[in-house]
Amino acid sequence: MNIKEVIARRVAKELKDGHVVNLGIGLPTLVANYVPEGIKVHFQSENGMINLGPKPDLTQEHPDIINAGGEKVSILTGGAYFDSFLSFSIIRGGHVDLTVLGSLEVDEKGNIANWIIPGKLVPGMGGAMDLLVGAKKVIVAMSHTNKGKPKILKQCTLPLTAKGEVNMIFTEMGVMEVTDKGIRLIEINPIYTVEDVQNNTEAQLIIAEDLKAMEIIYENNC
Repeated sequence: MNIKEVIARRVAKELKDGHVVNLGIGLPTLVANYVPEGIKVHFQSENGMINLGPKPDLTQEHPDIINAGGEKVSILTGGAYFDSFLSFSIIRGGHVDLTVLGSLEVDEKGNIANWIIPGKLVPGMGGAMDLLVGAKKVIVAMSHTNKGKPKILKQCTLPLTAKGEVNMIFTEMGVMEVTDKGIRLIEINPIYTVEDVQNNTEAQLIIAEDLKAMEIIYENNC
């Protein structure tokens, strides 16, 4: 099972027609490859582009068309390039309907830590802080644990990127929503049990009464 692909495919089902969507670097960028048929979204990158398409093959790559993470991307008909001032005006102005971000830690209050590990060199905080407070909806897409260590905590231990801004969490184990009472498990990957998910989660999960099976699509060696 390719964990990243499983998560990206499931997150893609949350995309709504006509929405402006920002994808964080790493795993979230894969979501652009799985846009449901009949849905048109406008992917925006904070380095100054809108209407990004799926990852291009080697024959279609262009060295100057890259996303905020420095990855080669495609741009669809009607797309545009602009400067950082306009890009962050879109984000800070509340024009992004959904942002999908990776994370190091998330806690039961919707706090997120995803920009720095103390003592390790990072190039900068990027646009995560702006996206977290500017986007109308925030989805965290990440592996459930880091080498077996839970990433969904009672309280974040790393420096916060934003407080109380996370709406939903998607991992290979399931789909969760952040509520004022805690983190609610609403979908579970059928290969795991509720006990498996809880044992790999530090925060106490609220199990939805109508808990559903997470739709997993195994394709392309996923």
